[in-house]
Formats: sequence, C-alpha cells, structure tokens
Amino acid sequence: MTDRIRLPDELGAQIRARRQALGLSKTDLAQRAGKVREVIYRLESGEDITLSSLMAVLAALGLAMRLEKAGLPTMQEVADRFRLDEDDEDAA
Repeated sequence: MTDRIRLPDELGAQIRARRQALGLSKTDLAQRAGKVREVIYRLESGEDITLSSLMAVLAALGLAMRLEKAGLPTMQEVADRFRLDEDDEDAA
C-alpha cells in the first residue's frame, strides 16, 4: 500500500484490498473498528464518512495515515477517472 491516494474511491479500493488480505468480512472489520457495517460499505465505495470513522477503520486494519504535500489530482486524472466510470456504465 504505497500508492498515493488522491481520490476517495482509491482509498476505498486500498481499504477493501487490506480487509480482504486479512480475511475479514465487512462485518468483522466494522466490529473491530467499533462502527456499523454501513461505514465500511461507504468507505469502500468512496463515499463520505467521518474522519473519526476513517481513523477507527485504519487502526482496526493496522494502518496509519501519513500526510504529505502532494497537491490535488490534475484535471487529466479527474477526467480519466470520470471517463472510466462512464466506460463502466457503457459495459453494463
């Protein structure tokens, strides 16, 4: 997990990968974090959750957050992300 995370869905994917690597269900992780299962669903989907919930989930996964100056995603990164989302819809 050394990739820079710039968008919420990227964070969600990293959290999901770590949870799965540890063999935890969403319910298991929620219980470890002292949160409701909905928090895990929202986090892994890239939706908004509280900072305290994020910190609890990270701790439950044995992870820590490090802040560094990275800047915002470029317009191209955002455009590429939305294009990927549209491609997913077209495939459905």
